[in-house]
Amino acid sequence: MTTRLRPIRDRHPARTAGAVVCVVLGLGLIGGAVTGSWLVDDSAASPASRPPYTDARTLWHSVPVDALFPRTIKGDGAGPGGADRVWTRVAVAPDGPCTGAFDPLLLKALRPVGCVRLLRATYTDATTSSVTTVGMVVTEADRDAMTALRKRFSEEGLDERVDLMPRTYAVPGTVAAGFGDRQRASWAISVLTDAPVVVFAVSGFADGRPVAEAQPAAEAMVPGDTSAPAQAGLGHEAKGIADRVERALRKSATSPERPE
Repeated sequence: MTTRLRPIRDRHPARTAGAVVCVVLGLGLIGGAVTGSWLVDDSAASPASRPPYTDARTLWHSVPVDALFPRTIKGDGAGPGGADRVWTRVAVAPDGPCTGAFDPLLLKALRPVGCVRLLRATYTDATTSSVTTVGMVVTEADRDAMTALRKRFSEEGLDERVDLMPRTYAVPGTVAAGFGDRQRASWAISVLTDAPVVVFAVSGFADGRPVAEAQPAAEAMVPGDTSAPAQAGLGHEAKGIADRVERALRKSATSPERPE
């Protein structure tokens, strides 16, 4: 039986921390690259196939964790030069508020859309040499507010500012134990407009080494770049995992078997 996450107000106080980590979320509303999806502003998508905008905000607690953050993600062609990648889930974080989970400036940038829930999971690659936290902020905003935030991120380049880089989800006793603020190497942030969600991913080295100069995924993925994040393929890790988790979420959102 697959356990599903429920809103915090419905939790029994005796639930153990281990159970919380194993149960998580659902949302089914992250946009991505699949053509025709209701989450990628595709005008060709049938209106009937698009869950109501306000309904999307409540889906985070009704979808099985493995459907949203798969135990294993195959990234065919997702690595440098089109190389294949495989990522394994290390752990899923308990859902919670955004306060304390982001650096102050990023939290301030997201404040106009609010935060209903923060959902996160951490993955490692097949060689366990890199770790990546992928997550999403379920916001309180309407479509206009999300569109305004996306425009601001785009026009002001907020998604490429190192002082707006997302924080990691480190997991004691695992390959991601040393994945902290100083280990952040590359990241990606995407503000959706067809759902009240902000998607992000941040990657780093699994050996805990600090990174002198982090680099946004878009730059780290440029062929020939000689920065440490680029040479290690960490931009591809962040972008690749985020994209594929978005696809899994989108599939859950539109599945006819999604729990009511």
